Amino acid sequence: MKLYQLKAKQGLPISKKAAWDFLSDPKNLKTITPDHMGFHILSGADRPMYQGQIIQYIVKPFAGYATKWVTEITHVRNEEYFVDEQRFGPYSLWHHKHFLKEVEGGVEMEDIIDYKIPFGIIGQIVQPFLVKKQLESIFKYREHKLKELFGVLEGYDNQLELN
Repeated sequence: MKLYQLKAKQGLPISKKAAWDFLSDPKNLKTITPDHMGFHILSGADRPMYQGQIIQYIVKPFAGYATKWVTEITHVRNEEYFVDEQRFGPYSLWHHKHFLKEVEGGVEMEDIIDYKIPFGIIGQIVQPFLVKKQLESIFKYREHKLKELFGVLEGYDNQLELN
């Protein structure tokens, strides 16, 4: 089974604390997820993020298909990084690292997601035109939404890379 990776970086003209306060509040996930994903938190978002936190969602990754997604926050270092891992959901593996770094004029957010697609060779065949496109779309939406909420770090080149 092939392991895929997505990397995204975005600069915002806000403090590291402001970025952390927004990103570490699970309720804000809905704000930065496209409406067509039908994202709805079922449980686990009633308090700020902590190690061991279990969050349950309903998500519609594709039209006509809804699934429950359960993630666990496995690592947290206040105002520096956190890691969420899928415990149940649409991927065979989902390991998402979120990093924050102070840069001139604001903060750089970096995401590194390692994931595996189920269904063996069929999953590998649909990865480039279905899953990869969906993830690109989600992260482009998130980038746009965060720019709308917080502005853009002048001179910063946002990056999105899927392997």
